[in-house]
Amino acid sequence: MQNILGESRTGRAILLVFVLVILVYPFIITNRYWINLMITVFTFVALGQAWNWVGGYAGQISFGHAAFFGIGAYTSTVLLVKAGVNPWIGMLVGMVLAGLLALSIGYPIFRLQGHYFAIATIALGEIARIGFNNWNFVGGASGIELPIEKSSLLNFQFFSKVPYYFIALAMVIIAYLVTYWIETSRVGYYLRAIREDQDAARSLGVSLTMYKSIALVLSAMMTAMVGTFYAQYILFIDPPSTMSLDLSILISLVPVLGGAGAFWGPLLGGFVLIPVSELSRSFLGGGGRAYNLILYGAMIVIVAVLEPGGLWEVIRRWGKRQPPAGPTAKEESHATP
Repeated sequence: MQNILGESRTGRAILLVFVLVILVYPFIITNRYWINLMITVFTFVALGQAWNWVGGYAGQISFGHAAFFGIGAYTSTVLLVKAGVNPWIGMLVGMVLAGLLALSIGYPIFRLQGHYFAIATIALGEIARIGFNNWNFVGGASGIELPIEKSSLLNFQFFSKVPYYFIALAMVIIAYLVTYWIETSRVGYYLRAIREDQDAARSLGVSLTMYKSIALVLSAMMTAMVGTFYAQYILFIDPPSTMSLDLSILISLVPVLGGAGAFWGPLLGGFVLIPVSELSRSFLGGGGRAYNLILYGAMIVIVAVLEPGGLWEVIRRWGKRQPPAGPTAKEESHATP
């Protein structure tokens, strides 16, 4: 498995410090805005890592993941509002439905390659958005407000943002555990082979449709899980906020900026792109000028042009240029009497 800064002690120390800071952050930084920012970062890191399984490891660029996000949000919300089903159970149901949808569409769309596949996923997302926008049973264009329940883990509602912070962090951990399994299993090996050369992988007996479908189903289920979290956190959902093309693009930009196909790519992308996006929107986005979009859009273009491998590739190359720890062989030879 890749290490964030190679196998050096410095890399492991930085990772340990990062984990400790993340764990104590909501108890030191008590401002609700900054806690909300970190919750948003965690949300998109989990979404970006889920997308990474399809777009990074398998090389299938998807712009329709908002459909799975919306299914997770709407399933748990409708079950809660219409039938009083606990949102945790609704989350599991939404994950299953998203997985079934991914499985059902996998065979036809995986027959497409390149930009044709990307266009098909855009169509999937737009069909879902328009369908829910005109479906009165689920609130249509007006959306659905979730009922305010007693603050408790069982109800998946809290007056404080700290529990949401740690639930979002738990989703990131789950996403990374799945990624670790993919990286260290035969599935990941086959997905990378498909990404590099589909014809060669097919000639070696790799079932392209099966392994692409595995990646898509896992990705859809993880995305639906985050969708339920979003619904319970915001307490209001509608098609534009849960199924828009803008959301699908933002989900894909997180791993692309950090490094698509890299273990730590979505984490890097999320901790750079989302704060820049949110802070620039807060301080520069007034008056309808959308300076925030120009700022982080320019950042993505610069990274894509200078280093298509993303921020992870920049860090990896920087790590290789560092001198090795301890005395060099030349120094040792001079030190020998």
